[in-house]
Amino acid sequence: MTQETASLPETPAPGANTRKVFIKTYGCQMNVYDSGRMADALAADGYAPTEVMEEADLVLLNTCHIREKAAEKVYSALGRLREHKKTRAAEGKEFMIGVAGCVAQAEGEEISRREPAVDVVLGPQTYHRLPQALQKARAGERVVDTEYALEDKFEHLPDPTKVIGKPRSVTAFLTVQEGCDKFCTFCVVPYTRGSEVSRPLSQLLTEARKLVDSGVRELTLLGQNVNAWHGEDEQGRAIGLGDLLYRLAEIPGLARLRYTTSHPRDMDDRLIEAHRDLRMLMPYLHLPVQSGSDRILKAMNRRHKASEYVALIDRIRSVRPDIALSGDFIVGFPGETDQDFEDTMNLVREVNYAQAYSFKYSTRPGTPGADLPDHVAEDVKTERLARLQALLLDQQQAFMQSMIGKTIDLLLEKPGRMPGQLIGRSPWLQSVNVDAKSSQIGDIIQVRITAAGPNSLFAEVAEG
Repeated sequence: MTQETASLPETPAPGANTRKVFIKTYGCQMNVYDSGRMADALAADGYAPTEVMEEADLVLLNTCHIREKAAEKVYSALGRLREHKKTRAAEGKEFMIGVAGCVAQAEGEEISRREPAVDVVLGPQTYHRLPQALQKARAGERVVDTEYALEDKFEHLPDPTKVIGKPRSVTAFLTVQEGCDKFCTFCVVPYTRGSEVSRPLSQLLTEARKLVDSGVRELTLLGQNVNAWHGEDEQGRAIGLGDLLYRLAEIPGLARLRYTTSHPRDMDDRLIEAHRDLRMLMPYLHLPVQSGSDRILKAMNRRHKASEYVALIDRIRSVRPDIALSGDFIVGFPGETDQDFEDTMNLVREVNYAQAYSFKYSTRPGTPGADLPDHVAEDVKTERLARLQALLLDQQQAFMQSMIGKTIDLLLEKPGRMPGQLIGRSPWLQSVNVDAKSSQIGDIIQVRITAAGPNSLFAEVAEG
């Protein structure tokens, strides 16, 4: 679930001046959403988007700290930007550099020390103050703002100018929850994103309605631990993510709902009922387990057993038999034995994943896992990961092949690579190529799957 993309509104705010901004987004879908909201704040401040870094007056790196050497990757990019800043300065042109996101939160002042060309450093909870930070930077102040904001940043952001990520605003992300209180021993999220915070119901319903009014057909709810979302309804009653999904399903014009990423401990009865009752809640669930070994799960502080995870999957499948499962796996966590790894392989065989993400364990400074003994040798981790990925790939390809001949509902999202071709998204999150007119983008049509590639499907419009 990682990506790097420039995420910007399609059009600047009315009256925008000639300043241009390029935003480079690293990492997860929440960063894509955050980049969009930063672009909204900048559009209100007179910045127009550009997809060409060289013509930008401001380059903003929205960073991710999940992967190994994430910080060094950012510093490498900053080195290249420093040289471009010198060139622009020689031409008498403004060129500002900002670093936002989780690396900014983790590194803070160190970024300014190592790379003086950076003008602004903002953590994930303070990006609503970006326009003010840029004003201070122009006045000669080097801004580092990584304190957890007391105010609700979403209340201080302007309305979205355009949904980020998809042409014609067919799909959109909606952050409903941030931070995590689980403190898995391998994870930096509690330290870079802070404790769990849920956005109010009324705020989410308002933003969702505006997105649908702009043409959105499918919403994906985001959170570091999205199914920990909680709030109150209009009568002051406590509600959870399942209740939120029921409320969002009432919005006229909204056709599909998804959510990610979840923790097994927060998969409650109401959320499972939503999978049973709401046809617009797509039959795809990303539910990380990380390991199939109870001993390793305990060392990871996951607070569930492998058998409990499998039983939970069985409950979900009992109410939604067609659901496709996705997961995350870490191979080679400190102390992992051959038997622990075999336990993971056995869990994968039992669950049968349609898609999954798997990685070798790498230490994150400041996390408890970094201080654990018995680190697994790199060659052992490499061999185990290869075996796991081969099994997961077999399962994914089998799932893709199982689609051939089926008639499904397809949400048409964007033009394909070939003339007269569109790309849509199946209910199970697969890319599907089909011949259709560009005027149909945003429509949901019935298609019959004719072939399956490694990562996408091919279809023809279903007859009658």
